[in-house]
Amino acid sequence: FARESEILISDIDLEHIVTDRNKTNSFDGVTAESTSAFRTIEVPLLSKNASDQKLLRKILPHPFLPDDKSVRDNVCKEIFSIQSSALAKRIESSNIDKLVLGISGGLDSTLALLVSVKALELLGKPVKNVLAFSLPGFGTTSRTKNNAEKLCEALGVSFEEINISKTVLDHFKDIGHNPNITDVTYENSQARYRTMILMDKANQNHAIVVGTGDLSEIALGWCTFNGDHISQYGVNSGVPKTLVKYLVSWVAETEQKRTKAQKILEDIVDTPVSPELVKKGKEISQKTEEIIGPYELHDFFLYHLIRWGSSPSKIFFLAKKSFAEKYSDKTILKWLTLFLKRFFENQWKRSVMPDGPKVGSVALSPRGDWRMPSDADKTIWIEDL
Repeated sequence: FARESEILISDIDLEHIVTDRNKTNSFDGVTAESTSAFRTIEVPLLSKNASDQKLLRKILPHPFLPDDKSVRDNVCKEIFSIQSSALAKRIESSNIDKLVLGISGGLDSTLALLVSVKALELLGKPVKNVLAFSLPGFGTTSRTKNNAEKLCEALGVSFEEINISKTVLDHFKDIGHNPNITDVTYENSQARYRTMILMDKANQNHAIVVGTGDLSEIALGWCTFNGDHISQYGVNSGVPKTLVKYLVSWVAETEQKRTKAQKILEDIVDTPVSPELVKKGKEISQKTEEIIGPYELHDFFLYHLIRWGSSPSKIFFLAKKSFAEKYSDKTILKWLTLFLKRFFENQWKRSVMPDGPKVGSVALSPRGDWRMPSDADKTIWIEDL
C-alpha cells in the first residue's frame, strides 16, 4: 500500500480469460442483462504476428514447474502423493498386493519405482512386493543397467534380470527380419517382448503391471503400441518429462536424502534420455532429444495447446518470447511442427491408453479430459504456422 500515486500495467491474455470462462462454471451468473451497468474500456490488441512487439509479462519456459523453489517443492510433494495414493487405491480395489514393473535405469521407470515403493508403504505392505525386472537388450548400456540394479537393492525391492537379446533374435528368425537392419521392427520387437515378459510375470505372481510412460511421451506418441504403451496402471501418465526429472530430484533430496539411493537417483537424473534400443559403442548413442527435439520445448507446446487451447501461431509467438536466448526461431518452428504432426498422428494410441492418475491441469486420458478423433486432420494446424 504505497502512500504516493502509482500505476499498474500488465499484459492481459483475452483468450486465456475466455478459455477459463468456458471451462469454469463459476461465471454462469454473468448475463447479458447484468452487464448493462459495466464500464467498457477499449484496449489495444497485440498481434501474434508482430514479433517486434514486447511483452511486459514473463512467459515461463517451464510452465509445469513453478518459478519459486519452495512452491516447486510443495507441488512435487503433492504430485508424488497423488501418484502413490492413486496406485495404493488401485491395489486395494483390485485385491492384489504385488506390483510388477520394468526398471531400465532411466527417469520414467525410476519415478514409477519410487511411486510403487511409496504406495506399498502407505498400505503397510512390504516393499519386497515390488517385483522389479531389468530387461537388457541390444542397446542397453552398463550405466543404466547398473543403476537399475543398484537402485532396486538400495530401496529393498525384489529384483531379477532377464536378458531379452537371444529371444528377440529368435523372433527375428521367425518373422524373417534381418537383425542388421535397425529399423522400427528391430526396436519395437524389443519393447513388445519386454511387455510380454512383464505381463506374464504379473500372472505368475498375482500382480499388476505398473506403467512407466509419461505425459510427454503420450502426447508425442513416443511409445510402442502394445509395448511400453500398455500396462495395468500408468502412474506417470499425467506427469510431463520436465516434471518427471524434477520429481526424481525432489525424491532424492527429501524422501531418500542421505540414503544409499540418493547418489544413484542423482546419476539417473544426469543420464541422457534414451530408449536404448540401438547401440553404437559403449556409451548411450540413441538420445531421444536429438531425434524428436528438446522435451522442454514439447512440454511448453503441450501446456499451451491443451491448457489454453492456443493456436499454433500463438504458441510459436509465445515460445519465441520465452526461449529467445536459447533457441532460434527456426529451431522452435522445426520442433513445433514436429510436435503438431506427432500429436495428431498418434491420437489412436491415446484412445486406448491405460488408466492413470490426473495430477495437474493437463491430461490426455480418453476417459475424462481428452476426447479427439483418431483420424483428425492436422493440415489446418500446420498451415497456421
